[in-house]
Amino acid sequence: MTDNKAQMASPAFRLAAIDQDFVLGDTTRGIRFQLEYQKAEEYLRKWGVASTVVVFGSARVREGDKRGWYEAARAFARIVSENGGALHSFSSPRRNVIATGGGPGIMEAANRGAYDVGAPSIGYNITLPHEQEPNAYSTPELTFRFHYFAMRKMHFAMRADALVVFPGGFGTLDELFEILTLRQTGKMDDPVPIVLYDSIFWHKTINFRRFADEGLCAESDLDLFGFADTPEGAWKELLARGLKVPERKG
Repeated sequence: MTDNKAQMASPAFRLAAIDQDFVLGDTTRGIRFQLEYQKAEEYLRKWGVASTVVVFGSARVREGDKRGWYEAARAFARIVSENGGALHSFSSPRRNVIATGGGPGIMEAANRGAYDVGAPSIGYNITLPHEQEPNAYSTPELTFRFHYFAMRKMHFAMRADALVVFPGGFGTLDELFEILTLRQTGKMDDPVPIVLYDSIFWHKTINFRRFADEGLCAESDLDLFGFADTPEGAWKELLARGLKVPERKG
């Protein structure tokens, strides 16, 4: 009598949900994309995170650097976390929760600022060829890892009530212009205030004025963002540009 060992051992016979070769295959990319959306979304809802203040900046900046960007990002995140609605002293749900890319440098500094005052913060990490580990200051239950840049960017944008961009490299510029384009094209539900930290750095790095002078953007597009040179100034600039802050309880 012929046995059924070949059938039982066949990859086709494995349950689809636990067949790693199938789940990680080419035809299931759309499912993996959906799972990356859904997993983070479920955790964010459990924590009652309604909106975020996104902080971008270089992963290469270190604490104690003479330019002071690390310390400024940490101080800014403390101000936002204390006053923006991330703590339980405000009416729920949580608003203006600090969100970063989860890694070192400016990202670590911003997560650390929230940590300093006992507020939650988010780390949207990405899998890279040279593996990036999450910093030690993002809330563990809000520390995510993505394979797809597109889904990571989507989560950044979905809850963003504001964006503050510290000096950074190509990745920082990519993220900045992603949000600027969404603002310019009206693809974000509400106007998201955008502040660039360290006006001298940004004016030396990008000639924004040239875009309008050459007719490559509207004059009004130059008002999609502002500048700040102190943590307190960045917070005030966000408020002046329409950042909403909930009332404290009691």
